[in-house]
Amino acid sequence: MRSKFEQVLRKGDYIGGSFVKPEVVDGYLRGFSPGDRDDELGRFSFSKSSVDAAVDCAVEARISWGREGQEVRATHITRFRAELLNHQNRCAQLLTRETGKPLWESSQEVVATLRCVDLMLEEGLMRLEPHVVHQHKARSDYRPRGVVGVLVPHVFPLMTSVQQTVAALLAGNCVVLKPSKFTPASGQFMAEMWDRCRLPRGVFNMVQGSGAVVGSRLVQHKGLDALCVSGSYATARAVAESLHGRPELPVLYHSGGKAAALVLDGADVEHAVYEVIVGAYLTAGQRHNSTARVVCVAGVYDAFVSAIQRRVENLRVGWGFDDDVFCGPVISEVYRTDVRRYGAELVREGHETLRAATDVEVPGRRGFYVSPSLHAIDWSSNKPFVKDEPPGPTLLVYKVDGWEEAVALHNQFRFRNQAAVFAGRGHTHLTEVVARIQTGALNINRGTIGASMRLPAVGLGRSSNGVSSGIELIRFMASPRATLVEERRFDPNDLVPGVAWEEEVDDLTSDELELDEG
Repeated sequence: MRSKFEQVLRKGDYIGGSFVKPEVVDGYLRGFSPGDRDDELGRFSFSKSSVDAAVDCAVEARISWGREGQEVRATHITRFRAELLNHQNRCAQLLTRETGKPLWESSQEVVATLRCVDLMLEEGLMRLEPHVVHQHKARSDYRPRGVVGVLVPHVFPLMTSVQQTVAALLAGNCVVLKPSKFTPASGQFMAEMWDRCRLPRGVFNMVQGSGAVVGSRLVQHKGLDALCVSGSYATARAVAESLHGRPELPVLYHSGGKAAALVLDGADVEHAVYEVIVGAYLTAGQRHNSTARVVCVAGVYDAFVSAIQRRVENLRVGWGFDDDVFCGPVISEVYRTDVRRYGAELVREGHETLRAATDVEVPGRRGFYVSPSLHAIDWSSNKPFVKDEPPGPTLLVYKVDGWEEAVALHNQFRFRNQAAVFAGRGHTHLTEVVARIQTGALNINRGTIGASMRLPAVGLGRSSNGVSSGIELIRFMASPRATLVEERRFDPNDLVPGVAWEEEVDDLTSDELELDEG
C-alpha cells in the first residue's frame, strides 16, 4: 500500500531570513517515515559551510536584537504562536510521518507546545526582571548571552525546539538550530513558522544535517556564546569532549536516560499498572522520561507482574494514522535491533523474560515496529542492569523486600531524571521515601512522563549537567550582571593602608590635571 502523502518541498537551510540551498553539498538526509518506509518525505541536502554562514548572520544580528525591548521580542513570539496555531493540523501530520507516533499524540505535542509558548510569554519574562537594591544603589540585570546553538532530538522535534528557541529569543539571543537527522521536515516547518513572524534577519537560523558533520561543526564554532544539547548521554559526552578547550562556554546538557517507578505496599495496583504502561511504552518508550524500571516491594510484586503482563498483551502497536493505535514504531532499524539485542543480553545474563521484544507486522506498512517487552531482573546478580538505559519499549521489573530497599536500589540507577512513587494514602513511611529518594523530579501516584513547565527540575546522575528545565530555562539563556554605583565624593583621608597619596594632587580637580605624555 503506497502512502497517500506527497514528498515535502525541500527549501534548504534557513539563514539570514531566507531559505537557501548549499552550493557545496556534503551529504543528504533521506527523509522517510519510520512507520512506512514507502512514505518518502524527500532528500535534504546539508553542508558544513551552512553552519558558518548561519552563525555569521546570528553574530551580526545579536547586538541589535539584544537591544530590543521585551515588548518587541514578545510581539514576534506571539506571531509565531499564531502561525503555529493556524497550521497545527499540518504540523501534527508531519510529526506523525517523521516520528511514527500516533496522530493523537502528535496533536498533543502541538497543544503542549502552544501552552509552552504561552507560559514563556506570561511568566518567563518575569524571570528576567532586574533585582534592585535601592539603599545600596545596586542592581543585577539579565543580559543576552549572544548566539545560542540548539541541537534537538527526534522524540519531541517540535516541543524541544520551540521551548529552547523561544526562551533564547525572549532573553535577547539569536539562535542557530540544528534539527535531528531523523526529522528534517519538522525542522523546516519550524523555520517556515519563524519566517512568517518578520523577525529581523539573522535572529533565527536553521541548518540541516547529521550530527557527525553539521552538529560537530556547530558545537565547536567559535561564534557561539551558549549551547543547548538534548539527546542521549553518548551525544552529551561526545560534545563535552569536543569542547574541552572551551570550558568557559555555557552548555546545557539534557541527556535523559529514562525514569523509574516504585510500587510500595498499599498501592492501587491497577492504577500503578496503567501509569507504568503509559510511561514505559508510549512513544515506543523513546522519551527522556519514559519509565524504564519498576521497583516493586514483595507484598505487591506478584499482583503487579500478573496484571501488567495481561495489560501489555492488549496494547496496539501500529501505523500512526490508523484509529485506536497506542504507539507506533521506533525511529530506525538500528534502534529496533538495539531493542532486540538488549532483550537477548538479559536472557544471557540469566534474567527472566516475561514478554520478549519481537518485530510487529503492520499490514501494508514497512516500518520499524517492535512489541513492548517486559523482563524480571535479578538485581543481586553480577549484572543487575542498574547503570544503562534500556532502549525503546523495554521495561525492567525488580523485586525488593521493602520500601528502604526500594529507595536504596533506585538511588543506584545511573540516570535519575524523574521518578514515580505509588503507595497507599496511609503509607507509614511515605514521607521518609520522599526525603530519601534521589531524583530530579518526583511524582506521587502518577506516571513518570507527567511534568509541569512551571516547576524547575534538574535531572540527577547522568541525566543532565545541573541546568534546570521548564520555565527556568530562560535564565540559562541570559547572563546576570551586577552593577554598583558610588555617589559619595572621593575622600583621600579614607584610604586603605599602604597607599601613599600626594596632598597637592588631592586638591586638584579633574579639569586641572594634565596628562603626562612622557
